[in-house]
Amino acid sequence: MKILVPKITFWRVIAVIIVISGIYSTYLRFTGGLSASTNLNDDFPWGLWIGFDILVGVGLAAGGFSICAIVHIFNIERYKPLTRPAILTAFLGYLLVIFGLMYDLGKPYNIWHAIIYWNPRSVMFEVAWCVMLYTTVLFLEFIPVVLEKYKLHKLLEVMKKVSIPLMIVGIILSTLHQSSLGSLFLILPQKMSQIWYSPLLPVYFYFSAIGAGLSMVIFEAYLSARAFDKGIEAELLSRVGLISVIVLMTGFVIKLIDLIVTGNFSLLLKVNNYSLIYYLEVLVGIFIPFGLLIQKRFRENRRWLYTSAIMVIAGFLLNRLNVSISSISPESGVSYFPSIYEISVTLMLIVVGMWAFKLIAKNFPVFNYEKQYEFSEAELKEKMVIN
Repeated sequence: MKILVPKITFWRVIAVIIVISGIYSTYLRFTGGLSASTNLNDDFPWGLWIGFDILVGVGLAAGGFSICAIVHIFNIERYKPLTRPAILTAFLGYLLVIFGLMYDLGKPYNIWHAIIYWNPRSVMFEVAWCVMLYTTVLFLEFIPVVLEKYKLHKLLEVMKKVSIPLMIVGIILSTLHQSSLGSLFLILPQKMSQIWYSPLLPVYFYFSAIGAGLSMVIFEAYLSARAFDKGIEAELLSRVGLISVIVLMTGFVIKLIDLIVTGNFSLLLKVNNYSLIYYLEVLVGIFIPFGLLIQKRFRENRRWLYTSAIMVIAGFLLNRLNVSISSISPESGVSYFPSIYEISVTLMLIVVGMWAFKLIAKNFPVFNYEKQYEFSEAELKEKMVIN
């Protein structure tokens, strides 16, 4: 039997080092506790593992419910080739979010308490249940891919009959907890900078999650095309990119109106750390991508589309970290910067997620809807092809 040994490359070596470092940090976390592995304290109990692993992870997985809504609710069938990769990305994203949450909980072995001990007035309770249920829905939505692989046609027919109700439930659940994540920070009006704090935080979280989730679909489609030498009709991706930046700009306009109405717009006119990082957030994550993708010639250029998707994701990451970390007022005596162990765990989760996606996509028909196109000058002028 021939044993295939993966080719040693620079990035694979880096990935292995990251995973080994993450495993060591995991050992410190679960043997020495939070104090031995993090820079968290009683004044700042939520750090990188909440701000990035949870808030960013859940938001970037929003492409799953967004694409399902476009295809099955709005009945726009041409986006169907993007459904399975988006569902897989969302499913792995939520699994990693749950796994990452185990690091942050002081008593991770009590994570099951939300199932038994109900507190329907708690936002955390609602988020916990929605995440559990939506992860289950994503698993069921992806099951047909496995059944198709092993030619279990009878079970496949059963799953197809319940697929639409499942997707509707998934869209409802995802809508609820994407916005509720913003509600978690409504209890901090005195600690957060008023640039980010607003009663409309749930609305902003929802709009930004849709925009970033759709950009994540573009990001993973581009990387998958390169990794598996597959082609996806990029005309679809260019439209997804346009929808993404329009949603983000809509959210920004609502934010701008909110700042004016509440009298906090003047905060943007002051030159300080808060205003500068906010400018960076909206410039990278909204203005530049919007300026590019609103123009057809940039939107149909694969490099500009991919670059814009990266910028949207980067801006989204900045937004979530700004809300959860940077906006907490230093005047109150609160300061925090993640430890090297927190960072290594986060990087490990990213690498594990990428490995899992590659392994599943390589062995299951994730891209079975895709179409292959021949390169020609005429086609490149009308549509872009990623391969």
